[in-house]
Amino acid sequence: METDFGFLVGIALFFAVVLIIKIISDNRIRNKLIDKGMVNENLKYLYPRQSIMHPLSAIKWAFALVGIGLPLLLKQIFPENIDTYGIIGLMFIFAGAGFFLYYFMAKKHLGNE
Repeated sequence: METDFGFLVGIALFFAVVLIIKIISDNRIRNKLIDKGMVNENLKYLYPRQSIMHPLSAIKWAFALVGIGLPLLLKQIFPENIDTYGIIGLMFIFAGAGFFLYYFMAKKHLGNE
């Protein structure tokens, strides 16, 4: 059974266009505020230039991606035992388990600081 994921291209394109429009809009608003001299300390909180990445963020996404990749690996190892819908379900379950594992790890780590 072959699955057609062509609809994902349309969804990705839609979100890319929305993101580009948002970035352009935010930039225009920021420039208008600067031109009118309405820049103050609160403006830097509205438009952060750079997000600071917490070290635990990488672990969170590592757990989630391993949780998504593990069912795909299981499908390659046992192709006759697991159907496509089972793989999708396992991907959500394992990714959710990865986020739960991250939550408890982050709670323990941040509680000790």
